[in-house]
Amino acid sequence: MFEGKCYAESWPLRTAFVISRGVRTEAWVVVVELSAEGVTGVGECTPYPRYGESVESVLAEISSVLPALGEGLSREQLQEIMPAGAARNAIDCALEDWQRRKSGGVIGHPGWLPTVQTLVIDEPAAMAQAARAAVASGVTVLKLKLDGQRVLERVAAVRTAAPSSQLVIDANESWAEQGLPELCAALAEQGVDMLEQPLPAGEDTFLGEFPHPLPICADESCHTRADLPRLKPLYDMVNIKLDKAGGIREAEALAEAARAQGFAVMLGCMLCTSRAIRAAWGLGEQARFVDLDGPTWLAKDVDPLRFADGGVYWT
Repeated sequence: MFEGKCYAESWPLRTAFVISRGVRTEAWVVVVELSAEGVTGVGECTPYPRYGESVESVLAEISSVLPALGEGLSREQLQEIMPAGAARNAIDCALEDWQRRKSGGVIGHPGWLPTVQTLVIDEPAAMAQAARAAVASGVTVLKLKLDGQRVLERVAAVRTAAPSSQLVIDANESWAEQGLPELCAALAEQGVDMLEQPLPAGEDTFLGEFPHPLPICADESCHTRADLPRLKPLYDMVNIKLDKAGGIREAEALAEAARAQGFAVMLGCMLCTSRAIRAAWGLGEQARFVDLDGPTWLAKDVDPLRFADGGVYWT
């Protein structure tokens, strides 16, 4: 049915993106285009080395499935023959985009979503300055990337610069068990609203051994619905990303299952263009936190959404 192609793109960042895992100066994405009946749908994914993905491996995965899409492979069958991950996500998003465009392009969702703004790891004074700039632009929720060093000092600097803002911390698996309960208590006293993935995925059972004075969110530990039973005693929230879930279908099912099991839901993204944010849009309305600021880190964007006043606007 579909004629398809896939290719990689490199998007330079406007400034370095620094997290506990390393430094990024460009965003590599893989794009899928699927055409049928005079309509072309486009999907995008961000291959993530943390999950064993590369641009080359994702292109190979997608290329192996394109012939089946030409023979009528359905979205349901796609879930069965491909594992969750970036490759399946790009195809699933292209199929969803094709359907949307074929039906007239109506999104059927709010034209505005709030979004956090990420502050990358830096000196406390620099993070405070970045917080002041974000607040001045209308941002109300700040997400602090932190490693295990100078945590309280950096948080205190941002809190002083942005006394009324909600604060979310993302440790990207970089903290240790030792002293974690006391650190969580100190963060709660500083008014932090949520802590994301403090311990490495698969080495996080300690989270079930102490009461949480602030919600703790699973990111690297949560990919699909299959992860939820293990996470239930450990986490209060899950961060849903299309690239981890393997597309819109599984992401929607994961969100429904997570809420049914008592988890709060966060909607996240990778470093990406606005194409990827449009694909995730429908999940944003019911999320406790929305983190869709990936394109704001690009020096330039494709088919850009408008980011302003603490939110993102569908344009």
